[in-house]
Amino acid sequence: MGKFEIRKDKGKMFRFCLRAGNGQSILQSGGYTTKAACENGIESVRQNSQDDVLYERRTASDGSPYFNLKARNVQVIGQSRMYSSVSAMEKGIASVKSNAPKAEIEDNSQ
Repeated sequence: MGKFEIRKDKGKMFRFCLRAGNGQSILQSGGYTTKAACENGIESVRQNSQDDVLYERRTASDGSPYFNLKARNVQVIGQSRMYSSVSAMEKGIASVKSNAPKAEIEDNSQ
């Protein structure tokens, strides 16, 4: 089963990472000023992860596919890592869909 990890970065911003059951990072957030806002971001991922239209499939300047998950208000709530192929990216999206709804939260922000 996947999990959300909350951590603080060097700038003291809260960030979350959704990891698949194998520990691989499948979605990362931007920075939040409070832990509560970060937790709200996690809840937004849970609520929006099942709607395929909210996944924005992109290509980086080096040609690597990746995706953003957007909330219904079109704000990006998470970004994937870079993938080696479109099919690998689609598997990443499927992993977010299967892991996000029931993923536990591990707070490593202390």
